[in-house]
Amino acid sequence: SQWARFKSRILSARKRIACGIRINPRHSEVRVQTYDPCQPGSRLGVPRDQFDESALDGITGLHFHALCELNADALERTLVVVERDFGAVIRKMRWMDFGGGHHITRADYDVDGLCRLITSFRERYDGIEVYLEPGEAVALNAGVLVSRVLDVIHNDVNIAVLDTSASTHMPDVLEMPYRPEIEGAGKPGEYAHTYRLGGMSCLAGDIIGDYSFREPLQPGSLLVFKDMAHYSMVKTNTFNGIRLPSIAIEEADGRVDVVRTFGYEDFKSRLG
Repeated sequence: SQWARFKSRILSARKRIACGIRINPRHSEVRVQTYDPCQPGSRLGVPRDQFDESALDGITGLHFHALCELNADALERTLVVVERDFGAVIRKMRWMDFGGGHHITRADYDVDGLCRLITSFRERYDGIEVYLEPGEAVALNAGVLVSRVLDVIHNDVNIAVLDTSASTHMPDVLEMPYRPEIEGAGKPGEYAHTYRLGGMSCLAGDIIGDYSFREPLQPGSLLVFKDMAHYSMVKTNTFNGIRLPSIAIEEADGRVDVVRTFGYEDFKSRLG
């Protein structure tokens, strides 16, 4: 429907614009439904029974995005379904976009397997161009969030209240959910001192998780959250008026340059 709506404007544009249709193979590899583009009732992509082959004039490619933080074996299984349902359509295309969710830079990722899949796919479809969108993989394990302990209390368990927040500074912790890694910390009970790490917002569920440490935490202790440069950084918000973390770059010689700081005016300006 979007192609029918904008087709005339695109084809009449001075600059050539290559357009494709996003398909939905209805094949789920992602375990967490919130991140699964192929879950039942998904709005992301056209399933085969809704795909109109008679309306492809001007379309030069197909796109699917069915993965999230997965290895090449998940792509292989997905391609079997894509080719089964859309193979005849693919033969009419100039390019194919395999979307994102490929954890290419992860230590255990099967890069050779990925290359094999792309090469064999191109051979089957007359040298068709293949695109990947490894967004998270580009920044995987880059960036840290440095937090300070504000207080340590006890209520059934030991609790460390931080000057950061799952709700405002790393919302994927609550949405996915997932447990971010902390430099030098372990799982509950792994080391001598276990704490529940809580955020500074009013949300009762603003809990980052339970961690253990070799030494007891106290007000002023610094915690370094790892792998924070991608989704955590771009999804920050100012709920409760909590200040956004400053952005800084640590140089190779250990020097830290602060690139941007935030304050009340940033919170106020977002509200008009």
